[in-house]
Amino acid sequence: MRRRRGWDPVHVNVLTDLSSAPLGPGAPVLAVDVGGTDMKAALIDADGRIVEIQRRPTPHEGAGTADAVVAAVAAIAGGFRETHPEIEPAALGLLVPGHVDDARGVGVFAENLGWREYPFRDRAADALGVPASFSHDVRGAGQAEKRLGAAAPYRDVVFMAIGTGIAGAVFLDGRLLVGGGLVGEMGHSRVADGPVCACGGIGCLEAVASAAAIARRYNAATGASVPGAREVLERASAGDADAITVWESALDALALDISHTGDALFVPLAERLEGILTFQRRPALLPASIGENAGVIGAALRARDLLDAAVPQPVA
Repeated sequence: MRRRRGWDPVHVNVLTDLSSAPLGPGAPVLAVDVGGTDMKAALIDADGRIVEIQRRPTPHEGAGTADAVVAAVAAIAGGFRETHPEIEPAALGLLVPGHVDDARGVGVFAENLGWREYPFRDRAADALGVPASFSHDVRGAGQAEKRLGAAAPYRDVVFMAIGTGIAGAVFLDGRLLVGGGLVGEMGHSRVADGPVCACGGIGCLEAVASAAAIARRYNAATGASVPGAREVLERASAGDADAITVWESALDALALDISHTGDALFVPLAERLEGILTFQRRPALLPASIGENAGVIGAALRARDLLDAAVPQPVA
């Protein structure tokens, strides 16, 4: 069913305990993480608490999808203003998928959502009347994990998100690399001779090993209609030969490319890496610790960073 504007949001949770303050004190901000299926929004107060989170379907309006996303962000902001009038966000942090140019504030291209060269940062700032930070959804989640999560102790980090697609955030000596928005697009590196990827390439990692691709490839091979990778893994664990083939090829592709299924992913992936690497330093493979709210937390961090950068610092 096609998603239209105006669908009622789902209120995910409200956190009122001061111990649930992952960001610490600072300006209140609005954080929005747009995905291919859903968009999630969080209101952060001055104590760093996630006061409320909403989830709603990402609008799919063809050539008008980007405009519809901005309209949805404005509607979310208005809803938060009504339910929490005491909290006035000073900035917006907005994350979207696809090829994103952080410096220009532009969504360059999203094959699954249909926009090209869309000025998200400026349009969103105009719609809300506050400054906006804009970046890629995985870069934002990676920044949250690097600053507050499992990657915090490390200087050199590759954060990989495996879902509908595959992308990453790369940190060298503690600094996030962007490269015009192309650093971290590991999902579109070629790892096999097929199948065809949504980007038009052949054998992209995303077309072989993303959660969506695992389910799609298994269904194509068997005529089944499993909804996701978890079900394929369950069938592989039960001895289903087709499921085993699909799962094993996905692991091989991931191991080649990087030279939340727990040990079922990390143990065999580590074994494959060990078999590929020779003199190279062995990377530590760690599950992300922040969880499903990493995107909105990263967006909130970026919004606060934007405000901090606009404030002149005292000279020692």
